[in-house]
Amino acid sequence: MTIRIVQSKQNARVKELRAALLRPDRGSGEVVGLEGMHLVAEALASGIIPATIFIAQGHEHLLETLHLPPSIELLALPPEILASAVTTDSPQPIAALARPPAWDWPSILTPQSLIVVLSGIQDPGNLGTILRSAEAFGATGVVCLPGTVSRWNPKAMRASTGSVFRLPVLAASEEECFNRLHAAGIQSLAAMAHDAQPLGKFNLTKPAALIIGSEGSGLSPELAARCDARITIPCPGPVESLNAAVAASILLYEASRQRGNTP
Repeated sequence: MTIRIVQSKQNARVKELRAALLRPDRGSGEVVGLEGMHLVAEALASGIIPATIFIAQGHEHLLETLHLPPSIELLALPPEILASAVTTDSPQPIAALARPPAWDWPSILTPQSLIVVLSGIQDPGNLGTILRSAEAFGATGVVCLPGTVSRWNPKAMRASTGSVFRLPVLAASEEECFNRLHAAGIQSLAAMAHDAQPLGKFNLTKPAALIIGSEGSGLSPELAARCDARITIPCPGPVESLNAAVAASILLYEASRQRGNTP
């Protein structure tokens, strides 16, 4: 392996990594920043080849476990320079720049569509957890409506434990999303805390889109009105509502169970 030494915070690649990690919502065509051995390894295992890998000096041995193709640019930096470009409080000794996968509507609109539509999910940990559950329970994809945090947010990527690299995820306007769902004959089910039918009454073996609202206020009345039905998870305990990621995970589990995918 050929490793180039970088000694300046003002190096163009270092500045690109810093920008990618600080502004992950710049657009799907941009490179994204990956921080940590686990994320870099997950990206490689998912078929995503980083353009550049940054390694803190003294940790070059980590590269030997990644089975890297020769086309990757390898840069070794003093630990303090790499720490200046990343976002975690305890910086890890490896980071990367990679171009994210490009997904489209045909990727998620299938005869057995199970789609999660997210409106206003702001907590990156919640988003990452939803992506992880969506992949685990066989969802065909996730659609992020305006107001939802970027899936390339470093915390969201870590919480997804690699699902963000493999699960089709689209960003779309509300209008485009519902037009696509209706044209494909996919029932849209608004997840609500109140004034909705219990989950057990719905047939989730048919193509379905689960519409999940923000952590604080849930779905807006206008968005809920666009859905074909309202669905709720009965809770016998004295809680007003479930966390968005928990609710999405329960709905996905039930859909998977009904479809015979989960024992």
